[in-house]
Amino acid sequence: MVSKDQRQRQLAREKFLRQQQRREAARSKARTRNIVIASVLAVAVLGSGAAYAAGAFKSDDSSSKAGADASASPSPSASSTEKPEPKMTVDKKAKYTFTLKTNRGAMAIAMDAAKTPHTVNSFKHLADKGFFDKTKCHRLTTQGIYVLQCGDPEGTGAGGPGYTIPDENLKGLGKAGKDGSVTYPAGTVAMANTGQPHTGGSQFFLVYKDSKLPPSYTPFGTLDDAGLKAVQDVAKAGVAAGGQSASDGAPKKGVTITTATVTKN
Repeated sequence: MVSKDQRQRQLAREKFLRQQQRREAARSKARTRNIVIASVLAVAVLGSGAAYAAGAFKSDDSSSKAGADASASPSPSASSTEKPEPKMTVDKKAKYTFTLKTNRGAMAIAMDAAKTPHTVNSFKHLADKGFFDKTKCHRLTTQGIYVLQCGDPEGTGAGGPGYTIPDENLKGLGKAGKDGSVTYPAGTVAMANTGQPHTGGSQFFLVYKDSKLPPSYTPFGTLDDAGLKAVQDVAKAGVAAGGQSASDGAPKKGVTITTATVTKN
């Protein structure tokens, strides 16, 4: 006999997956549109060789970051607009700290590169570029699962770095139960994705209360006590009006990451 609480958790997990899939469908449509636009521009550029050589069409990383192709993570499908993941530069045997300075206080996330080298390397790469600076945590969920989602430069759930990273450490939280889920304990920090394998980008979620989810989201860090308390305080204030539901949407008590750094311990 499935209890009411178990049914609510199951429905919340299913809703979470549906939302990720809808976002991916929207991103696929946007990518198709961008490819068409790029093709048109390519024709124009071919007729403007002198201007291109002079630098008239030179891109700017700072301006392209906000419109980067990705979201809770970018599509795993091949795309002419998708970039390769950053070159590995972190020490795969070392531990790192991902520090978020926010308007709700500092949050320190412990990361182990031995368990999640690609994830740690990506966050180091992005933090060093200031990718997360002045970004908002755009999504709070307060029923069924209990997470605050951050890492989208657009603040909409549809932004990312323009590349994907592989899933890692998916067995780190134990074997899935009969319901297909594992417990992501309070304080866990994990990668958001599209619901498909290996589609992590820059978005991540902070678990502020034990939550059952499929073991499909890379658990890569642990939030310190001060950071966990700060997120729990945000969750107590609930979701702002106009969200997807009364329990899923932008947090009423907004969270802005002012700066983010990754340092080797």
